[in-house]
Amino acid sequence: MLRIRSLLVLGLPLFLFGLLGGTVEIAWADSIWSGHTALVHNLGLSPDGKTIASAGFDQTVRIWDVASGKTSLEFKGHTGPVYGVSFSPDGKTLASVSTDQTIRLWDMKDGKQLKELKGHSGIIDGVTFTPDGKSLLTASSDKSARLWSVEQAKETKNLGSLAGAAFCATISPDGKTAAVAGAEGQIKVWEIPAGKELKAFKGSTIGGTTGIVFLPDNKTLVSIGHDRKIRTWEAATGKVLGEMGPTDDDLYGLCLFADGKRLAVSGYGGNIAIWNLETKKKQFSKKLPNFGAYCIQASKDGRKLFIGMDNHQIQVVDLPQ
Repeated sequence: MLRIRSLLVLGLPLFLFGLLGGTVEIAWADSIWSGHTALVHNLGLSPDGKTIASAGFDQTVRIWDVASGKTSLEFKGHTGPVYGVSFSPDGKTLASVSTDQTIRLWDMKDGKQLKELKGHSGIIDGVTFTPDGKSLLTASSDKSARLWSVEQAKETKNLGSLAGAAFCATISPDGKTAAVAGAEGQIKVWEIPAGKELKAFKGSTIGGTTGIVFLPDNKTLVSIGHDRKIRTWEAATGKVLGEMGPTDDDLYGLCLFADGKRLAVSGYGGNIAIWNLETKKKQFSKKLPNFGAYCIQASKDGRKLFIGMDNHQIQVVDLPQ
């Protein structure tokens, strides 16, 4: 999903902490990672929590050390902007997807490309490994959701089509259910690997559903979208279980904290926030002036947020404890 924004250059980083109605608001990042030369569209966290992978519109994937903020590897091979990344469950392989319509698998030891998978006829926006690491789920602007064999490097199941472009993909922790969402707000859910469609329903009531993730119970799906609402769903039936918002921004980035009880979201206007799934209240918020926050990832210990920006940076926020 192509997004174009105008950029402004700001001064030195500032940060200001305060409490306002139970919500912490900060004016700027605590640290900045630089290296990409174009928009940072997606972030992935390694299973051990020590590494961040970033997908850049500069056609590269960068690997960052969480402790130092330094780049340890750079993957080059895509011939178009990179839209998504996903670590294998064992952390040894990274998958990346791009406007070049390919899925590429990379060796995390040396950065060498292991395999290239082809089959989609449009931008591949979303990618995720199954929990056993044997398959990949992808979402594409060709409207399809597909499963792929990692070992055989080929498509094993075309799950079906959405009404419009598919933006994002997620798999339940037990590996039995897949969900894909995209344009027109649509969300589709399948039983995998059989590929039986369980339910199709509308997420965002305005524009697209831009992010989805399963909760640890394997049954509940969380969605965000252009209508500025965060919703929880019974995945198998499409029943709305809860709603949070409206948020301060059109949402694009979404991640679940390791505790499974909190969500972090980011938006086109540069707003980020943390919401508590139990209380359904916002716990933390921050505004990054004049820049779009396209993706967000929480550290494994829940003490930091990493935000991919359209000014080419990854900004890091230390969360109040």
